Amino acid sequence: MLNKTVFITGSSRGIGLSMAKAFLEDGYFVIGTSRSEFDLETALGSKNCLHMVLDVTDRDAIKHALELLNARSLLPSVVVNNAGITKDQLFLRMKDDDWDQVLNTNLTSVFNITKTFIKSMVKAREGRVINISSVAALMGNPGQVNYSASKSGIGGFTRSLAKEVASRNITVNSITPGFIESDMTDALTEVQKSQILSGIPSQKFGEPKNIADLAVFLASDKAHYITGQTISVDGGLYMS
Repeated sequence: MLNKTVFITGSSRGIGLSMAKAFLEDGYFVIGTSRSEFDLETALGSKNCLHMVLDVTDRDAIKHALELLNARSLLPSVVVNNAGITKDQLFLRMKDDDWDQVLNTNLTSVFNITKTFIKSMVKAREGRVINISSVAALMGNPGQVNYSASKSGIGGFTRSLAKEVASRNITVNSITPGFIESDMTDALTEVQKSQILSGIPSQKFGEPKNIADLAVFLASDKAHYITGQTISVDGGLYMS
């Protein structure tokens, strides 16, 4: 039985915040991170949580976070790698820094965070790693070579690590959201929304809660035999 402590990166809004709420409702102590100060207790309406300001690309800062959590006996049994950014640009115009920032934040951070916390999971012989990817990893998107590459890399990371740690009762899975209701979709014109929806068989955008509910399930005992999988939540947008 897992110790019901979850560590979620990028938890101050959108899918990350929705996952924090869902895990809290499922009885978890929630540790959430973001790059800047955020009142997670107020956002969740509970004191059964802890917010940490953390740059997921800074390995020294992550090591310090581990030390703080270990001192408080709050090492997580579930890690959700959700932090991500976009720096969209056509490839011929893409700056080196746009590539580096996106790959470091979206992919290298998954390595950084997972390597930091999986050691205690191996010792406990139980744990869950859940990586948030994107349908862009499966389909590709013009202007998102960096983003699509970073999210595609998560798939290979997930499958390879799953094979390494399965014998220790640790599962590793990834979720690929499609178009999910957010500030980005709210800013779209009706024409743009119509164009996007025409390519989605379900004819609607998803909700952050759709991702959150799946994450909670993958962390549960009911999902103990599911590992190395990439699960799409996209209304049928991409079907392999």
